[in-house]
Amino acid sequence: MDETNGGGQGASRLTEKLLYEVKKVVVGQDHFLERVLVAILAQGHLLVEGVPGLAKTLTVKTLAQAVRGTFRRIQFTPDLVPADLVGTRIYNQGTGEFSTSLGPVFTNLLLADEINRAPAKVQSALLEVMQEYQVTIAGETHQVPRPFLVMATQNPLESEGTYPLPEAQVDRFMLKVLVGYPNPDEEFVIVERVTGIAAAVRAVASVEDLLRLQGECRAVYVDPSLIRYAVDLVSATRDPTRAGLDDLVPYLSWGASPRGTIHLIEAGKALASLRGRGYLLPEDVTDLAPDVLRHRLILSYEALSENLSADHLLGRIMEHIPPPDKPLESHVRAASRS
Repeated sequence: MDETNGGGQGASRLTEKLLYEVKKVVVGQDHFLERVLVAILAQGHLLVEGVPGLAKTLTVKTLAQAVRGTFRRIQFTPDLVPADLVGTRIYNQGTGEFSTSLGPVFTNLLLADEINRAPAKVQSALLEVMQEYQVTIAGETHQVPRPFLVMATQNPLESEGTYPLPEAQVDRFMLKVLVGYPNPDEEFVIVERVTGIAAAVRAVASVEDLLRLQGECRAVYVDPSLIRYAVDLVSATRDPTRAGLDDLVPYLSWGASPRGTIHLIEAGKALASLRGRGYLLPEDVTDLAPDVLRHRLILSYEALSENLSADHLLGRIMEHIPPPDKPLESHVRAASRS
């Protein structure tokens, strides 16, 4: 396809078509939609927090239709077992042989609904497929389709019957996005569309197109000063004193891991590509920093008692550590060609 040529222009043109199709059905949620596309192009996973009824499932399902991809939804419950996710071995009495029945994780877009309602065994089974893009059943390894995106949701209102996600699993998610209510005008349009004739969604791309765009995103040029900026931001969450933020020390028990720095640059490359550029700019990093880092911070009891959020602390850090000057486009293009 022509969409994959010309640096970031290919991703920009193709995602415009995808967004046009998705927005036939989904109203608003621009930030959420952009982050879903960033996660797909950067080969990451998405953790979404929001109350029920905000079109999270509808968004991913519609996107799968627009790219001719497969979609599965798993409702996580306390009685779920790992075999319900990855599959199991089944004995055939007629032939006297075992066969493998693959589970719903074998899809392109997987929605793990209310992931914190599943016990630790199920969460650990999902952890392997998120990190390794494969599952092991009876000693046999099976690769999941590519591209592969896990979008997990959490309901912030309920805590009964839930299992806190282990820090190791939370860290595997590239982004954590907070989804809020629509404004009155958007809600008016939502009601009109839902109660009217359903819009038809066309397939405007294929999974092969997405795979090519993923490779294109890997080629986006990143100036070393932006990598240093990402390192400084993440380091400040671990050692605020070293960054000159002594007043934040009582509020942070643990900071972000190096995976946070890596994901910040990888997601920034995808966002730059979506915006039609073959190079990263400081605003790409600053736009993504809250979504990449908020779930990686472990706040102290003092921060919780003072009702301070991870976003508030990240805002303080980003105010104190300025981004570098924008790299010259001519320099960037020359560097990317070399």
